[in-house]
Amino acid sequence: MNSPGVHDEGLLRAQAPALGIGSPGTGGAGSSAAFQASMDRMDAEGGPRAPGVPADDDRAAFDNAIRALEAQIANAGAHLALDSSTRAAYSRKVAELADELRGQAASGQITWRQAAEQATEARNLTMESMRWRSTPVGQAMAESLKSQGRTFNELIARKTQQLYGNNADFNRLTEAQRSAVYGEVVKSAGKSNPRIDAQMRNLSHAGRGLVGFSLALSAYTVMTAEDKGEAVRREAAITGGGVLGGLAGGAAAGLACGPGAPVCVGIGAFAGGAAAAFGVASFW
Repeated sequence: MNSPGVHDEGLLRAQAPALGIGSPGTGGAGSSAAFQASMDRMDAEGGPRAPGVPADDDRAAFDNAIRALEAQIANAGAHLALDSSTRAAYSRKVAELADELRGQAASGQITWRQAAEQATEARNLTMESMRWRSTPVGQAMAESLKSQGRTFNELIARKTQQLYGNNADFNRLTEAQRSAVYGEVVKSAGKSNPRIDAQMRNLSHAGRGLVGFSLALSAYTVMTAEDKGEAVRREAAITGGGVLGGLAGGAAAGLACGPGAPVCVGIGAFAGGAAAAFGVASFW
């Protein structure tokens, strides 16, 4: 926008009442001084603006929107990082349990049937406990893939067919064959889905990248602020509010939409994070 000093004076005189400034050609020296002061003010603010729209309010609204966006980036990154770390912990835990039970069965401390039963129960309990450690979005996604763990009898039937054919009957197997089936149940209890594991590793990298990007934006905001201590407190409050709001929004959506609805819960997490971050930014 051109400086008001280079505008046609006649045009400025005609627009003066609408812009809320004095006319340069009326009222004597006082009006001329007021007109010059008005032009200086418009130079400082980047040009004329409609009456009743303070520049400070415009800038504050823009800053709040940017800070809310930073918080949403952190919110998404935190969800991805937390859920991927929970998946990794689940994979390690079930593998450790299966190895321990396999060793006890091989050494004769327990039977292979007992090992298979304990492995199935331990895997299902671990799956449920890890889901509670996930974010609402991660929990909804896990439930959409598998609402609950397989029972012992389901696994026995499945492993019997995998080892001895689709028409095989576990009750007609020899003792050695049954032990082999039990062993496969224990072995499978220690394995997590490799496709999902790979996806979660990729999401983990993405989540850490988003968190790092959000922290970099916050660091830049702090470094360029006049009051750095106040800026640190503000950035921490807005980012923390966005993450907590996302978790709360996802949980509320999960209650409303029911289990296994990752899209609905994801929308709730996004809306909750945005509302909380913008609310904190506006209050601050």
